[in-house]
Amino acid sequence: MCIYEAIDLRNAVVEEHMWCIDAVIRANYALMEAAHLDYDDVYQWLALRLIHAVAKFDPAKGSLRQHIFAQLQYELLSCKRSARQYGLTEAPWDLRNAVISLEGLSESHCGWETRLVA
Repeated sequence: MCIYEAIDLRNAVVEEHMWCIDAVIRANYALMEAAHLDYDDVYQWLALRLIHAVAKFDPAKGSLRQHIFAQLQYELLSCKRSARQYGLTEAPWDLRNAVISLEGLSESHCGWETRLVA
């Protein structure tokens, strides 16, 4: 359900509440650092979530500001999941340093094809 009849009106409300993204990031900066999350990626994910939060807002359930902050906080917590960080849907939660550069693999290294597939 969208309470805004025009996309321009929804976009205006989103622009008015862009400061919420910065507030959530500032409040959770230590979490972002500990999870090794990139600031630009997190900002982008939160911006998308802000658009969805404004579009799906139901005034009967509370205030818009409260709804936005709850949605942004939930999105930030889901940003640290392995599937979001590494793009692997079945990745274990503690997957770290799983990225291997293609330049780092040499054909002379024994088993480089297996490491590439893994």
